[in-house]
Amino acid sequence: MDTGNTVQESSRTIPIERIIEMIPHRYPFLLVDRLINVVPGEEATGVKNVTINEPFFQGHFPSKPVMPGVLIIESMAQTAAVLVVQTLGAGAEGKLVYFMSVDSARFRRPVEPGDQVLVHVSRQHSRGNVWKFKGVARVDETVVAEAVFAAMIRDKA
Repeated sequence: MDTGNTVQESSRTIPIERIIEMIPHRYPFLLVDRLINVVPGEEATGVKNVTINEPFFQGHFPSKPVMPGVLIIESMAQTAAVLVVQTLGAGAEGKLVYFMSVDSARFRRPVEPGDQVLVHVSRQHSRGNVWKFKGVARVDETVVAEAVFAAMIRDKA
């Protein structure tokens, strides 16, 4: 049984309702729909279902909709933020996670409406409130983006 603070061992998933409790992001900027394969303190995979209804497609680009690369990186960061909160426990819920750096970002192919992006993040190291991750985003097993990034978790004040 899921107690709200832990991931079910059998499924190791975090549904959208729980994500909304854990991080402060909201539509239209919540860019992860579910986490799967969660290993607290180590790794997780975020699921982002990309639909034509995404507001960024109105201007990027009207004749050939493509998800902006920076939003793919943001999806990585949100997946990592949920993993950090899951690892630290209820006291970390609702705290802000700020980017400190993005390194080695590469964009391999466009993400289009109808794609399901699987965003795998793995902790490289952490010290205090600073965490460093490697993220790889895939669509149908094809790498679409990757980056190494660091973030700091802080209170909202």
